[in-house]
Amino acid sequence: MSPRPPVPPSPAASLAGTRGRQARVLNARLLDSGLLETVRESVMADAGPVTPSRVAAAVQATGKLLGTAGSLAAVERISAELNGLGPLQELTRDVSVTDIFVNAPDSVWVDRGKGIERAAVTFAGEAQLRALASRLVAAGGRRLDDGSPCVDVRLDGGYRIHAVLPPISTAGTLLSIRIRREQVFSMDELRSGGMFGGQVQGVLEHVVEHRLSFLISGATGSGKTTLLSTLLGLCSPAERLVLIEDASELNPVHPHIVSLESRHGNLEGGGGVDLGELVRQALRMRPDRLVVGECRGAEVRDLLSAMNTGHTGGGGTIHANTATAVPARLTALGALAGMGQDAVRLQASSALDVVIHVERTVQGRHVACVGVVEDGPDGLSVVPALVSRRGKTSPGPAWASLAARLGLHGATGAAA
Repeated sequence: MSPRPPVPPSPAASLAGTRGRQARVLNARLLDSGLLETVRESVMADAGPVTPSRVAAAVQATGKLLGTAGSLAAVERISAELNGLGPLQELTRDVSVTDIFVNAPDSVWVDRGKGIERAAVTFAGEAQLRALASRLVAAGGRRLDDGSPCVDVRLDGGYRIHAVLPPISTAGTLLSIRIRREQVFSMDELRSGGMFGGQVQGVLEHVVEHRLSFLISGATGSGKTTLLSTLLGLCSPAERLVLIEDASELNPVHPHIVSLESRHGNLEGGGGVDLGELVRQALRMRPDRLVVGECRGAEVRDLLSAMNTGHTGGGGTIHANTATAVPARLTALGALAGMGQDAVRLQASSALDVVIHVERTVQGRHVACVGVVEDGPDGLSVVPALVSRRGKTSPGPAWASLAARLGLHGATGAAA
């Protein structure tokens, strides 16, 4: 006997089932919302870190019959509200997300490497958004209020938080979150992701191997830190790397790393340690390679001085529109440190060898130019050696000199 075919549900039954599912979803949302305050009071009543186990125990103590799936969902949501990024926590599960921007309770955006996209996440209102910003800043040891309306902090877990309050922000609380992924890309992974081709990869690897000092230039979010972390992972395991950053973001795969992070002053203005001081302290740590995560102020004087005292193979990142604009950027930063144009030119031409410029387009992040730092009759300049456009790499005026320094005499044709 053949099995009896299943009987399709009647329209009335289907409608009832749909309404039942909608009611269960609505009740779950309301239940989670009601649980939040109860569990919050229970967890915060005891001193100590807010852990998932404590939240789970508090949820169970409420006596609500949520079932296994409901209990897990409630614990996850409430943990995010109390100890995570709140409604933004779910966005961090996407490993391609590097930045989250909140412009308003109903305006949340993410960057996955190919431009900023709107996210389907909203806040209940301005009060919830401001409360989250204040809690995140407090977790970083700072205070966000009318007396300190603009704050930048780093949190455990790889989050860098920047928050702005009204009236500095005319539209309400602004929140920007930079996510540092624990996984560092290899050179082959960056190549397969479109950051560079085979010729550029070979040149970058030789730059590190031959201990040329370099700067990675580009705009915010162009991939400077990602590329720098990967390049530092190519250094010999016998070398000691000292990393200096305003907010720790570099995490190269290397066995011998010393990381230093600047510190903001307290409310009285004391206790601050800037990047310039960290560079001077790092010189006493016998670094084989000295790296400044981002040169954006007077610390450029100390970095150039350090690279002129035998610390070759170091590097860092700098904001610039193009590789050829880096000399002007260095001159401007040197002026902040009281250095004249001639002093910057002499120091930079002796300290720096290569500039690697990265750009972000609709196709993604990629190395647009590798240039050589030269000091000529017209002053300090960066002369392109390799230029990448539309996926094709071509040699520039400085290719012959760079190839000679890297021992790539026979690679001119391949690069072309």
